[in-house]
Amino acid sequence: MSETELSVSRRIAAPRAAVWAAWADPRLLEEWFCPKPWRAEVRAFDLRPGGAFRTVMHGPGGERHDEGDGCFLEVVPRERIVFTSVLGEGWRPVTASNEGCDLPMTAIITLADDGDGTLYTGRVLHATAEDARKHAEMGFEPGWGAAIAQLEEVARRLAAEPTR
Repeated sequence: MSETELSVSRRIAAPRAAVWAAWADPRLLEEWFCPKPWRAEVRAFDLRPGGAFRTVMHGPGGERHDEGDGCFLEVVPRERIVFTSVLGEGWRPVTASNEGCDLPMTAIITLADDGDGTLYTGRVLHATAEDARKHAEMGFEPGWGAAIAQLEEVARRLAAEPTR
């Protein structure tokens, strides 16, 4: 790992198909994508390369953090999702004037079988060491860890449904 990268990896006690399903459905993503008591609102979600991805985080005291326009760069079903905050839909560059994020980054999410569960890894690439440090200080490790634990709850629920 470099000074511009942050990473978190966890074993999720649910099959990869269920973890993927929780990621691939924006209504389910809203259930787990940010640590409670905050909640995520999905504003754009087109899970394909070049597709739009935008979330707004709402805090329990009325706080609001708009993540800005983002874009999916790579989507390999049940294996990998790559998204960025530096490009919007159709790979158009974003800036502060057109709803860009205040923390430029690219996230690489990978899913791999791990026995009867899933190894979930999130790598986040930043342009500078200062951006990575800022993200770490914002609570990257505990925040992403909490979101992954919430993802596990949703995936386990999906795996237990009779249609899965």
